[in-house]
Formats: sequence, structure tokens, C-alpha cells
Amino acid sequence: MKLWKRAVGVLKDKRSIYVAGVSRRTSYRNPHLEAIIIKATSHDDSFVDYKNFQRVYQWARTSPLYMKPLIWSLSNRMDKTRTWVVALKGLMLIHGIICCKIPAIQRIGRLPFDLSSFSDGHTKPSKAWGFNAFIRAYFAYLDQKCFLTFSEIKENNNAKKSSLGEELRRLVTWQSLMDLLLQVRPQGENMRRVGLIFEAMICVVTEVFEVYEKMRRLISQAVARAYEDDHIWPRPGDVEVNLANGIMKKATVQGDELCLFFELCREMGVLNASFSPKVERIPAEEDFRELVRIVDRVSNINTREDEILSLDYEDHDDHQDGTIVNIVDHNYDDEQKN
Repeated sequence: MKLWKRAVGVLKDKRSIYVAGVSRRTSYRNPHLEAIIIKATSHDDSFVDYKNFQRVYQWARTSPLYMKPLIWSLSNRMDKTRTWVVALKGLMLIHGIICCKIPAIQRIGRLPFDLSSFSDGHTKPSKAWGFNAFIRAYFAYLDQKCFLTFSEIKENNNAKKSSLGEELRRLVTWQSLMDLLLQVRPQGENMRRVGLIFEAMICVVTEVFEVYEKMRRLISQAVARAYEDDHIWPRPGDVEVNLANGIMKKATVQGDELCLFFELCREMGVLNASFSPKVERIPAEEDFRELVRIVDRVSNINTREDEILSLDYEDHDDHQDGTIVNIVDHNYDDEQKN
């Protein structure tokens, strides 16, 4: 039965390539690029055609003129498919395109197709539900990341400097994005042995490190803003204090989730035992404790002016309950930087 399904998939791909080849070239259609996208998102579940993935990336980087036919071809492919293999390869392909950081892609705002309610039409529901959930979660993350990237580009184009409250809200948004990312995982034991899921999880793990690093940079920015706002008016208030404390609590929860996520990856073999990152649970980092303490202190400026004049930044007894996760891997750092 599996051989029959593969044979049908090959015939579908060949037919699609033929139709693309005889289609008329327009500003939205490029037959050659369309054929490459079809090959990259084939029905074959035995491997990922990274060669054609790279060819698509090359087209994307060559000129903004190719973005329209690229987006049209991939969207058309995703809108028509009811096969989880094609849908997952399409998400991996658009994920790679997003990682190219091409300005035209960064400005699209949302993914150009919708897989939020994807359901495989060629597999029994009892077997397909895990794959459907994986694709929906992967789509939700990439779609939200596109929106967040577009929003930050708009904010960066604004010459106005961000306030502490805006920095904290941005950090909350990235924590929510991490929540979506950690949902992209195989739901059933049978899925962990599927090669295509394994390949997708490599992309997801890489993304986890990137989002985590982004969150660390945002913490540093928020601390810098807190020091500045301590000496200007208006100073941080209750809103900033509540945001900072909420971020601390959320970081604790995400620490547990990250540990479980990396344990799953190690079991799957996505993270090699001698190559996997070490996750250390430590008291909240100094920067984060400093942030909460500063905004908490200056929020009471009207009733505690004497404390404002003698801020003691060496007091580390406050907020000992907050914890965040720290990813430490000395063997892994150099390769991640590359």
C-alpha cells in the first residue's frame, strides 16, 4: 500500500511539473522556478530535497523580481495540497526563505498561505492527527514570527526611542512566540521515527536557540532602559513592575518546558548526547533581578524619595523566587555562531 501511495505521489508531481512547464510566463508565474518548488515539496516522504531547497533560496536572493512568482508558486502548492508530506516540506521551505532575511520577505507580514486548519486527506484520521497537529503548530509559529518581524521593522523605522514599558511588552511578545515554538513537536511515538519529522525538528531546535538569544538581548535592552528611566520623568510605574514580574514567572515556566523539549530532542536523536546543550536552572540572572528591582523601586518614587537618592544595586536579596533558564554549551557555541 505504501509503494502504491508513493507511485501516485510521483505521478502527481510529474503532472504538476508538466503543467508548470507549459504555462505562460507572467509577472506572477515563472515555469522554471515553479518546477523547482514542486520538486522541493514533492510527495516523497523518504527524504528532503535540500538541493532544490538551495536552488529556491538562490532565486530568492538573486532579485526582488523573483519574489512574486516564488510566493505565488509556493502558495498555490500549499493551498491545493491535502498531503502532510507536501505541507511540511512547504513549511520547511518557507522557514528557510525567512531565515535568508530578505527585505521583501520580511515585509510580507503574514505567511502567504493558511495551514491553520490543515487536515491530511489521504491518511486515516487515527494516524494523521499527530501530523496534522505538527503542521498546524509549525504554521502558527512561522506565521506569528513573520508578523512580529514585520512589526519590529516598522518600529525600527520610527526614530522615536522605545520606553521601558515598550521594551518589556516586546519581551512578553517574544516569550509568547517561544510558547508557540515549543508546541512544534511530534505528538505520538510513531512520529518520532519518521525521517521527515526528524529533519523538521532540526529546523525547530535551531530556531529555539535563535529565539532564546533574542530574548536575552531584549533583557539587556530592558535593563539599559530601566537605568535611563530611573533618572528621567516620567519614571516606571506599577504597569512596568507588573510586566517585569510577569516576565519572571513566565521565564520559570518556560525553563521547565525547555528542559522537557530538549529531553525529547535527545530521545529522538536530534540532539546528539555529546553535542547537546546543557540546560542549567539557576536563580534569575543578575540583569533580570536588577531590572525588576529598579522598576519596583522607582515606581514608589512619590513616597520613597529617600531611597531614590541612595539606590543600592548590591542588594541581591529581593525576588529570589524568580528563575530563568540558561543554556550553556561550550562545545556548541562556536558552531552556533557560525
